[in-house]
Amino acid sequence: MCTGSCAKCLGVTLIPLAVIGLLANILLFFPGGKTVDNKEQLTDEVLYLGGIIGSGVLMIFPALVFLGLKNNDCCGCCGNESCGKRFAMFTSTIFAAIGVLGAGYSFIVSALSINKGPKCLMKTNATWGYPFVNGDYLNDKDLWKICAQPTDVIPWNLTLFSILLVVGIVQIVLCAIQVVNGLLGTLCGDCQCCGCCGGDGPV
Repeated sequence: MCTGSCAKCLGVTLIPLAVIGLLANILLFFPGGKTVDNKEQLTDEVLYLGGIIGSGVLMIFPALVFLGLKNNDCCGCCGNESCGKRFAMFTSTIFAAIGVLGAGYSFIVSALSINKGPKCLMKTNATWGYPFVNGDYLNDKDLWKICAQPTDVIPWNLTLFSILLVVGIVQIVLCAIQVVNGLLGTLCGDCQCCGCCGGDGPV
């Protein structure tokens, strides 16, 4: 497969993943599907915006760059037909690295939140806090009774942060593939030129 076509395929895949990350993080602002009185009642990791910034905004730019590589002008440097393509592929590796960082941030935030558990109003002392330690609630649903409010905050947070975790992993893999693909395109060029300089052959 041409390096440009491969990049376009990756870009097409990253767009819906970025949207899923954005939506998942937005829903986390409504624990249990309900609004909270103030942000102090939200789990800290929700406010870190891993899905919005990491898997969302920082992923949109690489995706758009990848999508544009297939149609990038292959003429660009002193009449060298392959120069434009090679430079574009090199640039894509930089954006792919940014994508890896963004997805990695979202992954780490999600993993930390799942391990720590959500903030809730505890029945034991009627205060807001984190009643779970080191993911103990994941294997013992009886502990979930400790949380009085928000209703269903545990399955809500667990589901959405798990989605962000999976999305982050997939995005990291896809961006890592483009790093390799971009380096190959930089060193070897795309499989064919666009023809803007009269060249249709390999570059």
